[in-house]
Amino acid sequence: MTKALERRAKLRTDLIQTAERMIAERGLAGLKTRDLARAIGCANGAVYNLVTDVDELVLRVGSRTLLRLDEALSTAESTGEPSPRETLVRIAIAYCDFAAENLELWRALFEHRMAADKILPDWSVNDQLQLFRHIYHPLALLFPKRSQEDLGITARSLFSAVHGMVALGLEQKLVAVPLPALRKEIADLVRAMIDGLVARTE
Repeated sequence: MTKALERRAKLRTDLIQTAERMIAERGLAGLKTRDLARAIGCANGAVYNLVTDVDELVLRVGSRTLLRLDEALSTAESTGEPSPRETLVRIAIAYCDFAAENLELWRALFEHRMAADKILPDWSVNDQLQLFRHIYHPLALLFPKRSQEDLGITARSLFSAVHGMVALGLEQKLVAVPLPALRKEIADLVRAMIDGLVARTE
């Protein structure tokens, strides 16, 4: 690799890491290319030589966030009681804890909106979809007769329920719920949903 390519690669890494810190501190709305350029020591326009546009930059930061979330969920999945039901509870609580500890970066995953005519890159779609395996695998053990399509729908429904509780519970408004109480409510919700689904198959 030439020195020019090495410098570009380093600047690109610096840009993504700086954007990550900026979002963590200011939220997605606080991400400014002028501030980013100043922080990494390049011209404002040079930012777009490192990434295609702000959308790509936010998605690259999002991929780093999803990777850390994946690690947190993997740890939760492999630690504790091995029953699929309790594994799903641990995964849900780990998701809640990750969101609370990385609030602005987690929010940015859902707040970022691309133009309607722009297509989400395959690498970004894959980064998102692979996380569903943490929910899918325990569900497949609980419901071995269900089709892959049905398991996928159940996995997304379970995620939506937990995500909704986390999103509302962590709001810094009247609907906010203290984290210990939120963790308990999420555990109760997941157990109730799983017990209800199991009862329907008996």
